[in-house]
Order: sequence, then structure tokens, then C-alpha cells
Amino acid sequence: MFDILHTSPDFLVINKHPNVSVHKDDGDTMLLQEVAKVSGDSQLYLVHRLDKMTSGILLLARNHEAASRLSQAFANRDVEKYYLSIGTKKPKKKQGLISGDMERSRRSSWKLIKSQNNPAITQFISLSATPGERLFLCKPHTGKTHQIRVALNSIGSSIVGDPIYSPSSDADRGYLHAFAIGFSFNHEKHQFICDPRDYPALGCKWQEQQVSEGIDVWLEPHTLAWPKLNKS
Repeated sequence: MFDILHTSPDFLVINKHPNVSVHKDDGDTMLLQEVAKVSGDSQLYLVHRLDKMTSGILLLARNHEAASRLSQAFANRDVEKYYLSIGTKKPKKKQGLISGDMERSRRSSWKLIKSQNNPAITQFISLSATPGERLFLCKPHTGKTHQIRVALNSIGSSIVGDPIYSPSSDADRGYLHAFAIGFSFNHEKHQFICDPRDYPALGCKWQEQQVSEGIDVWLEPHTLAWPKLNKS
């Protein structure tokens, strides 16, 4: 269900496994309660979220003050987040910026539209993966529901195994992984990486040769030459 990656007095960093909900729904076990049993906390606080499909880094606060400060850091876009994903097709463009408002579409899905009133903003780069697929490194600057899933779908490369945006894709999971996070807390900078190849529960496709070679190139995503964006 999870692995604890880092413990500090104010927060935990965990690796959430795929198909684990951060909320108790559909009879799922409450993730925070299960982590607390291992960490010894009486209560843990969720300061951001991952989709049920998505694996990887989840930051949990261990007290109310830390929860407030870390939640504010996410709201102020002071947290750097990086995601790995595997797309089903060659995208319309290999790297760049995807920006647009998101609106409800059919069933549980969302779609990206051209207006920019309150846009979802995602930078990305990509490399070749298994023939017919593409490996993506995404840097979202906002935190919208399904943001990366919708962004990649909008450039013609929905995520392998995504039950909503790529229902015909047959895989052992939906291949979206919260790969790295960076933030400041108590005047100290923190950087955490969760390499999906290190955890068999995160899926077999991360081990494919071309995918693995691509991940090797991106093991320090915060040092890559990402174009600067103006904060709005």
C-alpha cells in the first residue's frame, strides 16, 4: 500500500502504491490511518493529493502547524513537483508547455479548453520508450484534478493503462508516478526522489530498457533547464 521514504519531526514522505485511494471510498482502507499505525502518529494530515491511479511521493504532515504551513506552500506554488508517465502514442510535440482551463467532460473525465481564465499549467519533456509509446517527465505548476492525465491526452498521448482517458490500453496499472518533490520548511530546502524502478509494486513497464534509460537521464529533475514561467 505504501513505503515510508523519509521521517522528520514535522512531516513524512511516503511512496503511495498505485490503486490506493488517499480517501476512504468504495470500501478502501484509509491510507493515513494505515501509515499512522506504522509511524506511531495519533493523527496525520493530508496537505496535497494523488489520484488513486497515481503512485509515488505523498507528503503528510505530523502536526497541525506543519499541515497549515505545507498546505500554504502548495497553494502558493512554492512546491516543485515532477511526475513520470508513459504515454500510449507519439505526442503532437515532444516538449513544451500545456496550458488551458479545464472543464468537465463525459462521465468522470475532464478536458482542456483554450481559454486561460484559471488555467492548468504543465511543462513537459519526453523521450522514446517502447515502440509506439513515449516516456514523459512533467512539471505541473498548478494542482488541478487529473491535470497531467488531461494535459497528455490533449497532445495525443494519453497515459498507458489510464482507465478514464485510455480505456483501450491494457496494462497492469495507469502509468503516472509522482517522481520528485522540492520545498522549503523551517528555512531548510528538501528534495526527495522516488525511483519507480526500486519498487516492484509500482509496475513492470518502468523496467523496460528504453524507459529505464530515460529515467536515468532525469534522476535530478530539479537541475534540468526548465524554462522560467511567470507566477500569476
